[in-house]
Amino acid sequence: MTRPNRWKYATAALMSMAISTGAIAPMFVSTPASAQRIYGQSRSVSIPTGVTFPVAYDKDKVVVTPGETVPLTLTVATNIIDSARNVLVPAGTQVVGQLQPVTRNGKQAVQFVAQELVFASGQRQYINASSPVITRTEKISKGADTGRILTDAAIGAGAASAISLITGDRRIQALEPIGGAAAGAAASVLLRKKETNVFVLKPEQDLNVTLRSNLVVSRSNY
Repeated sequence: MTRPNRWKYATAALMSMAISTGAIAPMFVSTPASAQRIYGQSRSVSIPTGVTFPVAYDKDKVVVTPGETVPLTLTVATNIIDSARNVLVPAGTQVVGQLQPVTRNGKQAVQFVAQELVFASGQRQYINASSPVITRTEKISKGADTGRILTDAAIGAGAASAISLITGDRRIQALEPIGGAAAGAAASVLLRKKETNVFVLKPEQDLNVTLRSNLVVSRSNY
């Protein structure tokens, strides 16, 4: 993974913001928006729907099959701050959720759905946010060299089984898949197939999460 590119991306995104109103106007990667103080709740602000958090992951790619659900924990890539440069959500805060199958225009797709934030203090908070819906896939065929796809990749259990059985590359079974052990429930079907499709997701490009409802945060969380 090219770490400098990630920070370059995050910094550029923050600098490109033009957010107005209020001493608590947050500098988010989003359309112009403003946070609001929650009166009666000390040091709490409400981050509005539509704000996007850049995320990072410790692998360059995540590989899953269509229809596969995989638990995934990302991290916030850069401090989420207001116009006074107060940190509302610190960089490194975990974003816990899962990759889950969806349908878009009749096509199988995948989307990361966030479920909670975990701060460095250990405090947990519910979050209603999701990534864009991803429909693009890559084809895996018998005898294919999977090195390009699997280098520095986290792989779902279903994808590990499918790729191993389709390509005959047993080394894939030695990988530790996310979401449980590679299962062989559909092995007889896969063995008869000559190809399969997988989603190859690049977290820092594909999985940034956008709030689907307001997020009330308190600096006491961290």
